[in-house]
Amino acid sequence: MTHQQSIEQFLYRVAEYCDTQDWDAYLDQFTPDCEFHIPQWKSEHEITSDPKREMSLIYYADRSGIEDRVFRLRTGKSAASTPMPRTLHLINNVRYQQQEDGSFQVKVNWVTHFFRFGECGLFFGTADYTLREEDQHWKISRKHTVLLSDRIDSVLDFYHV
Repeated sequence: MTHQQSIEQFLYRVAEYCDTQDWDAYLDQFTPDCEFHIPQWKSEHEITSDPKREMSLIYYADRSGIEDRVFRLRTGKSAASTPMPRTLHLINNVRYQQQEDGSFQVKVNWVTHFFRFGECGLFFGTADYTLREEDQHWKISRKHTVLLSDRIDSVLDFYHV
């Protein structure tokens, strides 16, 4: 299998774990130090760049932020996510470049359709991943997502992107 195929299949599996709410498998795809960031728009064509100084839609400095969200989903402590929406993640235009340290910088376009309270909606955008190979498996060590459909008239959570 080529790097292209391997990376694509990995990202499709991550999307499937999220769509089927297989949270253990989903979390296992991220390194413990994984940064997860969705910046906010400053203007029509400029996003924030420093999550520690500027506003973000979502920012987790490491995987514990996603783990906390999953804990809240599982225990019913996330009123905003009750009931959980059904989601369908679509990923396309996958391109990658190997870095000097052996990691891979991967760029994708994505759309997530969701259904909740009898209504359909969608979010779409681009994402930059840093993937590292660990024990012959890909792991996400950074996910930076730009939400292009930033008129948010429903809940936005990690499972939407």
